[in-house]
Amino acid sequence: MPNFAFERPIFALFALLSPFVIVIGGRFFRGAFSLSLSLGPPGGESFKPPFSSGFWGKICKIASIAGVSILLLAASGPISVTPAVVWLDRGADILFVLDSSPSMAGLDMGGKRRFDAAVALVRSFAAARPADAIGLAACGLDAALLIPPTTDHRALLAKLNSMQIGELGDGTALGTGLSVAALHLSRSAAPRRACVLITDGENNSGAIHPETAARALAAKGISLYIIACGTSGEVPIDYVDPISKVRRTGSFDSRYNPDILAKIAIAGDGIFFPAPSIQALDSAFERISAAEMTVSRSGVREKKRPLHNPLIFAGALFSVGAFLLKKLFLGAFL
Repeated sequence: MPNFAFERPIFALFALLSPFVIVIGGRFFRGAFSLSLSLGPPGGESFKPPFSSGFWGKICKIASIAGVSILLLAASGPISVTPAVVWLDRGADILFVLDSSPSMAGLDMGGKRRFDAAVALVRSFAAARPADAIGLAACGLDAALLIPPTTDHRALLAKLNSMQIGELGDGTALGTGLSVAALHLSRSAAPRRACVLITDGENNSGAIHPETAARALAAKGISLYIIACGTSGEVPIDYVDPISKVRRTGSFDSRYNPDILAKIAIAGDGIFFPAPSIQALDSAFERISAAEMTVSRSGVREKKRPLHNPLIFAGALFSVGAFLLKKLFLGAFL
């Protein structure tokens, strides 16, 4: 929640007092510097303007006073001050590789789709680790880095929200996805680096064998975690194809070999988590979080944002408006 302050509060006081000073001073000195002249013929009716000059004169005066007060308020240097947490030590770099193939639309995670359950837990994971840089890659028929590890978790959440099942085609290129993680995490200087693969199938696409990519991760000292999400057998499915925009519903025969995924984890000196339920998936995330703990010191820094520009514009608008109204429109009558 931002707070508001003034860099030169004396001008804020002047802005508060200026309407009273102008009004009282105008009344006190008005008679001393005014001269009454008759504009009508002797003995005839006095001159009358074609409109209520008194009303418009008051409008001019109010606009002039408002303009002076607002400009004084702008001169006081108004700012909004927002406290922000600053991390003094670098946390871990963690890159999630999320399977976005159509089978991830299987509705066997407590009534949720596998994909949605995984995305929700990545969100919670990021919220609980604000000092860590978290990235996201997706794998389907091919694989792509969606966002590199970053502490800007709002950007991460925006990318998670924009992901779609099937956006990278109908396939599961696990080796390519792990290779993308190895490429980007190998350049990191973080004290801990980890790759978390979340999938529900076997590798059936891409030119890189998953075990080869897993060994590359281990060679770079990057921790590997593989989560097998979902159950076997007939599973209902529901998603909208991002290419054809056609809704796909029905059921499919969910099959994957957990032993193959476990072998990939072993090749990368990693850990394999079978997650046939939402509870098991949540438990896998908790164990990964505990394994990748880092100690980070934090401090609070104030972010200041100046607010004077809109006030300068408003004050100038009132002042110029009053001047033009008085000199160009009312000049012949006031």
